[in-house]
Amino acid sequence: MWQFFLDFYGYAVFFYSLGLIISYVVLMILAYRGLFQSTDNMVDDYAYRVVERSPYTPGVSIVAPAYNEEKTVVDNIKSLLKQKYPKFEVVIVNDGSKDSTLETMITNFDMVPVDFAYVEYLQTKPFKRLYRSTNPLYEKLIVVDKENGGTKADPINTGINVASYDYFINTDVDCILTEDAIYQCMLPVMRHNNVIAVSGMMTMSNGCDIENGEIKKLAPPSDPIPLWQELEYLRSFFVGKMGWSAINAMSNVSGGFGLFDRRIVLKAGGYSADSFAEDMDVLLRMMGYCCENDIDYRVVQVSKICARTEGPGDVKNLKRQRTRWGRGLFQTFDRHFKKVANPTYRRVGLITLPYILVFEFMAPVIEIVGMITVVYLAFTGGVNWPSAVVIFSAIYIFGFMLSLVTLLYAYKSKTTYTKLSHYLRLAVAALLEPVLYHPLLTFFSINGYINYLRGTKAVWVAIARKGYASKPGENPAPPTAGAEKVSGGIDNVVDETVEPLAEPTSPTANA
Repeated sequence: MWQFFLDFYGYAVFFYSLGLIISYVVLMILAYRGLFQSTDNMVDDYAYRVVERSPYTPGVSIVAPAYNEEKTVVDNIKSLLKQKYPKFEVVIVNDGSKDSTLETMITNFDMVPVDFAYVEYLQTKPFKRLYRSTNPLYEKLIVVDKENGGTKADPINTGINVASYDYFINTDVDCILTEDAIYQCMLPVMRHNNVIAVSGMMTMSNGCDIENGEIKKLAPPSDPIPLWQELEYLRSFFVGKMGWSAINAMSNVSGGFGLFDRRIVLKAGGYSADSFAEDMDVLLRMMGYCCENDIDYRVVQVSKICARTEGPGDVKNLKRQRTRWGRGLFQTFDRHFKKVANPTYRRVGLITLPYILVFEFMAPVIEIVGMITVVYLAFTGGVNWPSAVVIFSAIYIFGFMLSLVTLLYAYKSKTTYTKLSHYLRLAVAALLEPVLYHPLLTFFSINGYINYLRGTKAVWVAIARKGYASKPGENPAPPTAGAEKVSGGIDNVVDETVEPLAEPTSPTANA
């Protein structure tokens, strides 16, 4: 019986790996077409002039939650206000900060409370007050004060309630946006009348020199953890998202930066306040609404870098982040499982979600079982070492080749780094990633699955930021303790687990 299991598992892993390799090759081909052959990525001066002068240019609201950001909030808001787009506003949602974040914004931007007819289109924690600036330099800035919502989704919903325009960008107050970020995301919207969401490319800011909310020197991270994560980001956007976008089958828009049709978000019910994967959850809700109501839609990945964000700089904070991601992925399939292999939900239901279920959700489980099996066979003399070395080498070489193709795409697109040495540093990281970094992600994902199945309660804490300061050499305050949340990007919102909930969520329930 045990031998039958080993034989079955061996064949299953072989065909699983073959399917994964084929899917990556297909995504690389689709991504190449999307990056270098699609006319959607061609942006010229004429397009900019039309957008700048047209009275019909759609307005955009930048919604950014802020929690305990007193050290960096001023420079970060000034960075958000530097967008070169004719019609936009910046909505900063103070999510019950316990430091002087609100007072800092009021003082530095000459804010005063104003009467505002707040309409709660989406239910959130109580709204307190809205502030506007008396300084014409900051006329595009709106600050909303509210009670703490416990997750990033709650202040985003408040920002959507307050937003004036039909399109909004969900970002983080500590993200550094490129000056043409809104342009890059709005051009697909203006070219196609059925675009409901646009994903802007993101990379890491850990290795950059940042001063007054601007990147003065661009470079990849020097520390290993964020350097490997930078490689992940590039693979995700330049191969994964660009490939899925080419066939209109994207399943999520990054929570750190993305543009959405506010009207569709409202009709879909907004962000789920208790979601740990709000970026994927809200897009699935939007696409579900469109499919169920026979509405044509497109979700687009643009080929230009729109934002840079800081990620975990050590293993401890990486564990918190990836445990949350694993928990969020499990929660997403719990709530949206009815969409998997369901033709009602078009390509996402028939292609993307089954792919994610098999090759992303199940991957950590298969890898853990594989590790245990290999260890057992090694001790019992059941490993054919020459064959094992050949198989491992083939998989290792393919993974390295995938990373090299990603770096080639990034280099050819001319949107990331300018020095060849920067790409060489990432190539070296790719050599070590499979043996030093990837096993950590596997264990952290499994930890997230277990936490979700146990129904443990999550608390929100801030990652320890390294190297991000409003002035060179100045570091933010240490992370808060306890059941707190920082409204940072997908990298800055992390979770730990404490006591079990009274009623654990069923992993088979559908939303």
